[in-house]
Amino acid sequence: MLDLSPGSIIELDKLAGEAIDILVNQKYIAKGEVVVVDENFGIRITEIINHRDRLQHL
Repeated sequence: MLDLSPGSIIELDKLAGEAIDILVNQKYIAKGEVVVVDENFGIRITEIINHRDRLQHL
C-alpha cells in the first residue's frame, strides 16, 4: 500500500457488490465488498474480525 500513488493500477478478480476477504500481510483481518463510487473502485469494510479470531488464524 505504501508504494501506491495516484494512477497506480491494482488488478481485481471480483466485481462490484461481491464479498471479499481483506488480508494484511497475508493475515485475514476483515470482510468487505467491492464498491464503485464516481467510476472509481473501492472497498467497503463490513466486518472487522475480533482480536481472538485473528489470533486463531495465525
